[in-house]
Parts: sequence; structure tokens; C-alpha cells
Amino acid sequence: MPPSLAHITTWLFDLDNTLYPHECEVMALVERRMSAFVARETGLSHDEAYALQKRYLNEHGTTLAGLMAHHGVEPRRFLDEVHDVSLDSLNPDYALNDLIAALPGRKIVFTNGDSFHAGRLLTKMEMGDLFDGIFHLEHANFIPKPSLATFELMMKAHVVNGADTVFFEDSPRNLKPAHGLGMKTVLVGPKALDNTDMFVDFRSPSLKDFLTSLR
Repeated sequence: MPPSLAHITTWLFDLDNTLYPHECEVMALVERRMSAFVARETGLSHDEAYALQKRYLNEHGTTLAGLMAHHGVEPRRFLDEVHDVSLDSLNPDYALNDLIAALPGRKIVFTNGDSFHAGRLLTKMEMGDLFDGIFHLEHANFIPKPSLATFELMMKAHVVNGADTVFFEDSPRNLKPAHGLGMKTVLVGPKALDNTDMFVDFRSPSLKDFLTSLR
């Protein structure tokens, strides 16, 4: 363990495109269903709906948060529809599972997905027994990362001390509040090595690559 992580007692993980590779394209399937939902809800063309979906994601943290704020969309209806996607591309990575299991301390999933989505993916990847807790969107009253209030709710619910925690994410903006709360931050994914944000402590093409490097 590098000296900068030797003190870590809580390992905090985003779910989508973090605990599995971006190349699995699970979120690409979810995003297609989001675009269809937005188009139907607003009457916009597919391209216009996609642009609005991305604008809400950037402005509100998730497309759902924007739809709730501006269109009064009931969150359960949206989540049930957009997460109903095939997981055929997602398979257990036993080497990664072993790396996570070997980490000293608690492991917690912190996701902007809902409980059904998180449970379904973790079961498919055979990761369900690896984690000591999950903090999902319902726990956050549907207010997503990077909201500081949502981070604080998660920390209170799981008694997380920022100074003893490292957070793995594929989205840089979700690492900014984590850094401000004293956490070590690790950006993962195909664009991670090009990132220059000062609040990112470590960068790696994938979670598996980073955890392998720790050994």
C-alpha cells in the first residue's frame, strides 16, 4: 500500500462505469432509454431530447433530477423504465472481485442509481458479498452526487470519516466534493489519464488497473 493510502479504512466506490468497465456499455443502453423517455415526456425530437437529457445531467447531476425539477416527473416511473436493460455484456471479473475483497477495511458503494439497479448489477457481477453497505439514490431523497448534502447524508448513514476514506469514480465532478471533505480521490476510466483537476489525487484507466498497482 502506498504511504498516501496506508491510513485508509473506508473504500468508497461509485457503481456505473467504475465497478465495471466503460466498455461494457450498460450505461449506453440506459442512456438510450433515457432519451426515449425524455422525448415521450416532452414531445421533443430524439436529438432534442438527447440534448435536454445531457443538459439536465450537467445542471442537476442526473437527468432525473432535471425532469423532477422542470417537468414534475415521478422518479419511480423514470427509474423503473430506464434501468430495464439487458446485462448480457456484464460478467463477473473474479480477479477484480479478489482485489476488492483483499482491501483492508470497509467497502461501500455510493451510487446515483436506485436500489433495484444497484442490486441487479452487483448480483450479476457476483459482488454482492464484497460490500459492507450501499448508499443509493433513494437514500439521498433522489438528490444525486455531486450534491454536498448527499455526500453528508452518506457519511452520516455509514459513519464515514473523510480523512480515512478513498473514493473511486468515473466522473471528475463527483470527486470534487469528496476531496473537499478530506477524502483521497481516484478517477478511473478511459479519459482519466488526461484529467488535470487539482482535486483528483490518482488517475487510472480502470479500477482493476489501480487496485492491481497497489499490490
